[in-house]
Amino acid sequence: MKQYTPALRAYLNGQAAALAERIEQKSAVIGVAGLGYVGLPIALEFAKKGYACIGVDVDARKVEALNKGENYIEDLKDEEVAAVVQQGLLRASADYEALSEADVIYICVPTPFNVNKDPDISYITSASEAIAEIMSPGKLVILKSTTFPGTTEQYVIPRLNKSGLKAGQDYFIAFSPERVDPGNKVFHTANTPIVVGGIDETSSIVAALANNQIIEQIYMVENPRVAEMEKLLENIFRSVNTALVNEMALLCERMGGINIWEGIESAATKPFGFMKFTPGPGVGGHCIPIDPYYLSYLAREYDFETKFITLAANVNESMPYHVCNLAIRQIAQQPVALKDARVLILGVSFKKNVKDLRHSPSEAIIHRLIEEGIYQIDYSDPWAPTYRVAGRELYSVELSPETLASYHCVILITDHDDFDIPFVVKHATHIVDTRNMTQGITEGREKIVR
Repeated sequence: MKQYTPALRAYLNGQAAALAERIEQKSAVIGVAGLGYVGLPIALEFAKKGYACIGVDVDARKVEALNKGENYIEDLKDEEVAAVVQQGLLRASADYEALSEADVIYICVPTPFNVNKDPDISYITSASEAIAEIMSPGKLVILKSTTFPGTTEQYVIPRLNKSGLKAGQDYFIAFSPERVDPGNKVFHTANTPIVVGGIDETSSIVAALANNQIIEQIYMVENPRVAEMEKLLENIFRSVNTALVNEMALLCERMGGINIWEGIESAATKPFGFMKFTPGPGVGGHCIPIDPYYLSYLAREYDFETKFITLAANVNESMPYHVCNLAIRQIAQQPVALKDARVLILGVSFKKNVKDLRHSPSEAIIHRLIEEGIYQIDYSDPWAPTYRVAGRELYSVELSPETLASYHCVILITDHDDFDIPFVVKHATHIVDTRNMTQGITEGREKIVR
């Protein structure tokens, strides 16, 4: 691995040098396939730098909103999106033909898994096939979607080569994983270092040079497979360590008399060799719940079982069941049948202070409560006014003393700063605290389990 510096530009010649010159002169057109949490911030950063940007998305609502100058990504500033659209620097289309004008094309499409928890890279392959239709010599393609090692070389390049062009000879291609952290007020697109792995040194340098126009630090690795693997490593690292503290939390609860939260805080006083992770109701977001299965899927092709990684994912997936069991215990202390019990969930987004509901633990918890015969379920979340889950359209309820007191159990799922936890503890009858949100509250502790 080496850090990109502008001096590497001198190694480019021919088509690569010509593309680099257009990028440096801001005459290159930037194309982005997929205008979600990853793609739109990239397009916006380039447009802010003065590049003409074209975005493509199959969601007509996003295309329509963006062409009106309307922002739909919470971490972006509305006025910045409106400004670049008004200046004609950013436009959107539902037709991949629009990318024929682009010199640089970023692929930022979703990579979910299917019902069997096997990778679904159909969005990547579909985008690649559509881009192949408009490929021309000298273009640079950068895949950013999180995926398993080998995707760029085994799935993207063969489809792009159907254009009659050859990767590394007629066009350039690299994998450069996204590093988006929704709600992070410190690290954003420009100041978060990224990794680039091209199929050859020229592709790596050109991709690094392009990214360097909007991102401060770029690190080049040997090939796309290294970059694809490091992205999975980033997220599986978090999955495994979260599973560790989740399991320790379960053990401490079983043993009794051990406050796992105090144990974690005290361990964090060690200035080396320890990184703080905290237990919770499960993991959420687009990456952490999915990426372990992307790697285990690939490992099976090599007759290798990722036991440790899969076990960690299983532990994290079991936490919503545990939360549900705690809620049932709280309800059992009251003279009410489960079918008549009323449960309120506080926070349904997957992490604090964001609107993102993707793979939120709240979804699994609600499904489990229903399976146990608890049907009267409401939620309150200032970040999510509506929530479609388990075939229901739910609406966030306002918190009041009367509202809180009317539920047999209140489950604290997402630790939004907006929540007045002392107020909740004062008026709720029974509480399940999955995030240690009630820490420091002394009155009413008899009604809280965590």
